Amino acid sequence: MSFNEPRPGGGAPRERPAEDAPVLIAGAGPVGLTAALALARFGVPSQVLEAAPEEEAAVFRRTGSKAICFQGDVLDVFDRLGVGERIITEGTTWTTARTYYRGREVRTVVFPDGAGQGGGLLPPWINISQARVEEELLAGAEADRHIRIRFGHRVTGLRQDAAGVVLRADTPDGPAELRGRYAVGADGPHSAVRRLLGTDFPGDSFGDRFLICDIRADLPFPKERRFYFDPVWNPGRQVLVHQCPDSTWRIDWQVPDGYDLEAERESGALDRRIRAIVGDRRYELLWTSVYRFHERCAARLRTGRVLLAGDAAHLYAPFGARGLNSGVQDAENLAWKIACALGSDTGAEEALLESYHTERWAAARENLRVTAATMRFLVPRTEADRRRRVDVLERAATDPEARAEIDSGRLAEPFRYADSPLTTPRGAVPPQARPDAPGPGDICPDALCTVPASVGGSGRDRTRLRRLLGPGFTVLAPGAAQARAVCRACTGLPLPLTVHALDELDTDGRIAEALGRPPGTVFAVRPDAHLCAVLSPPAGVPRQAGRDAAAEEAAAAVRAALARACGVQTPVRSG
Repeated sequence: MSFNEPRPGGGAPRERPAEDAPVLIAGAGPVGLTAALALARFGVPSQVLEAAPEEEAAVFRRTGSKAICFQGDVLDVFDRLGVGERIITEGTTWTTARTYYRGREVRTVVFPDGAGQGGGLLPPWINISQARVEEELLAGAEADRHIRIRFGHRVTGLRQDAAGVVLRADTPDGPAELRGRYAVGADGPHSAVRRLLGTDFPGDSFGDRFLICDIRADLPFPKERRFYFDPVWNPGRQVLVHQCPDSTWRIDWQVPDGYDLEAERESGALDRRIRAIVGDRRYELLWTSVYRFHERCAARLRTGRVLLAGDAAHLYAPFGARGLNSGVQDAENLAWKIACALGSDTGAEEALLESYHTERWAAARENLRVTAATMRFLVPRTEADRRRRVDVLERAATDPEARAEIDSGRLAEPFRYADSPLTTPRGAVPPQARPDAPGPGDICPDALCTVPASVGGSGRDRTRLRRLLGPGFTVLAPGAAQARAVCRACTGLPLPLTVHALDELDTDGRIAEALGRPPGTVFAVRPDAHLCAVLSPPAGVPRQAGRDAAAEEAAAAVRAALARACGVQTPVRSG
């Protein structure tokens, strides 16, 4: 049995047009568009201010692959926002990662071909151009009545007061001021919003540059990612080769500072560089770019009513695909908290906004730690780092332990919010729990499940568990009695609540296996699919009256956990 609690009076707005938007978003890139779509999922209107004119923005959007690797949990975000189907269908998933050192293969990792559980889950990652992803995000945003995109609106001023935020912008019709209750700076690494806030952006930049070429060719190693350390055709540096859709390949070369792309193109050296990989096969050069890596994080991701997201908030070296993936998670995180603050009359706004900084700044610092370690291996700056790199790569030919030390980029994964003020702390773990079972703050695992009739299924239809989440909070209760008790206890939330009875969803035990906890455990899930509480069942097996009391006790604990997740440290009112 599944239960859906209607939103009580108040709540986040449902039918206000985008022109009456409580949220202003600077930047119509992938992070800004994701934020707008995530807000629209709660019925919250937004206006997206894009500095470039529409035609110029369209040309930029279509130019080059840019970011290409999208992690499975980010694909899940796109799916929840209604823009994921084509992205997932078109994307390429590589199943083999080969690493070479001076022409010798030193490490091979093979991943499962398919998404698991009979192919019904999302792939762990796909390769697809950022341009293609932006097309789907833009189409979704333009079709949503809660979103208005204003091209040619360059943000030039910002002020805040007790009622909201005013952004001043240069527009095609002259200077204009737009007011909202909140603002989001998703306007890239040179963020005007960050500059106007006076927020520091400390960090580091790497001296070496990297050359990107997108080519179209039929290469004989499909579904592979190849990483070359110190090949004879790029001595002392490395090369990365990724497959993308439509016979397109992305190649990254580390090149020295001062590298001249045009001179290499004119001399024929660029063709020779590419042919070292493709051989004498025909290829078409689609796009080239030279860039430098940066590792930076804003000193604050929240100042008053203004939140920074994506490249405006942090920059990472791209090995491990932690840049855009992290930005999408920024956008979903801030969207549900803004919606919750708009729907709340409990004075939780401050706690919710500050939790955005707390959670996403911690995630940014972890991403910096991981990518900095990768860059110390890829681009060593000290003699000690250089010696370690050579030692690891030399030993890797024969030593499995050395192979595990090769760092060409740890793939992105969702951050764990275990220490967030919105997360109910983990209690004693029952002995029956699997040692690696997800805990409070972790992303809720996915699994195939049965769609109950109460949410439009036949009792035989199958879907992913995460497709049944939100919008709003979701509680996975052991059975119908516990689900009813939760619904009775948890009225008055500022966001919708859906309660599912696990015994109806989990007809083959796959959810139980994924969750790894003993029967009777209750799971409370935030709108961004992170667990805000994992509540263990009471000990023993009491008689019926005791079971009913236990269900009510568990429901009260769920109510307290959801109140905490809404930024309220005291229980919400019961209806």
